[in-house]
Amino acid sequence: MTLAKRKAPKKREISSAALLAWYDRHKRKLPWRAENGVRPDPYHVWLSEIMLQQTTVKAVGPYYARFLDRWPTVADLAAVRLEEVLKLWAGLGYYARARNLHACARVIVEEHAGIFPESEAKLLKLPGIGAYTAAAVAAIAFDHKATPVDGNIERVVSRLFAIEEPLPASKPLIRERAATLTPDQRAGDFAQAMMDLGATICTPKKPACALCPWSEPCIARERGDQETFPRKTAKAEGKLRRGAAFVVMREDGALLARTRPDKGLLAGMTEVPTTDWAHDFDIHDASAHAPIEAKWHRVAGAVNHVFTHFPLELIVYRTQAPKTVRAPKGMRWIAMQEIDGEAFPNVMRKVIAHAMS
Repeated sequence: MTLAKRKAPKKREISSAALLAWYDRHKRKLPWRAENGVRPDPYHVWLSEIMLQQTTVKAVGPYYARFLDRWPTVADLAAVRLEEVLKLWAGLGYYARARNLHACARVIVEEHAGIFPESEAKLLKLPGIGAYTAAAVAAIAFDHKATPVDGNIERVVSRLFAIEEPLPASKPLIRERAATLTPDQRAGDFAQAMMDLGATICTPKKPACALCPWSEPCIARERGDQETFPRKTAKAEGKLRRGAAFVVMREDGALLARTRPDKGLLAGMTEVPTTDWAHDFDIHDASAHAPIEAKWHRVAGAVNHVFTHFPLELIVYRTQAPKTVRAPKGMRWIAMQEIDGEAFPNVMRKVIAHAMS
């Protein structure tokens, strides 16, 4: 029998009331969090939860505000073209979220009359909504007894119960233990309290255990090895891919660009022309893929970017073209004043900045 199983505290020793009392005093003020006594707007909760996936609160704040300003309701969001959503999302990363966000908004309007389903089961049927988001919306927006488990909650629970099995294999056990803690009342506040506890007290390094309302029943704190949780299986690094990017500026400042395919990595986003990104990229063959005939200048250095599954290194070529040059098939010229508003992902913004330097 493992130490975690021998010492796992009973539910009565871990007081949900103690955590809720702490939350009432110390909860974070966040743009998407409803004020006391105000029922949360499901659209606000859903929008924030999609944006917060693998992204920090600090990074999400401005995007959340811009989205709500542009599209105050889910119906407003559903009514626009995907291209507009991608443009406003540009820079936030993980662009499949933006595509799913738009698809989900349309389903809610077309199949649910613009009203968010309340149950986890129905929420799970919507595009881009997985187990975590379904539980978060059900709990926070509708106060259903649901238990969302994000990275912060994984850390809190793994320390509380000293779960030795490493992630990701331990996820089912962590969800099971987390569910035993969720109270029948104030489930939404409890979920947010767990998130806040992980974000502000039970942090990855140097957790403030002396301030934690669950310090007493926490097995990892008692053992003194809380910083070693959650256990993690080492990730295999993706193999480096390389390629070349071509930045063409017209004499009037317009930039040559194209839209990526509707499926695959960075689908539907805007990019400058590039070669394929390959493990065996041949730098000597790069010029053969240039979009126009011109005198190309290779910019010193390279652009490095890390995607979820692989790192990328792009060498950059630049040239200037006369105003009379037509865009090749499948490409277009973007006026200088419109470049910032285009749906360029971060890697392409790096490429453009590198070329201009």
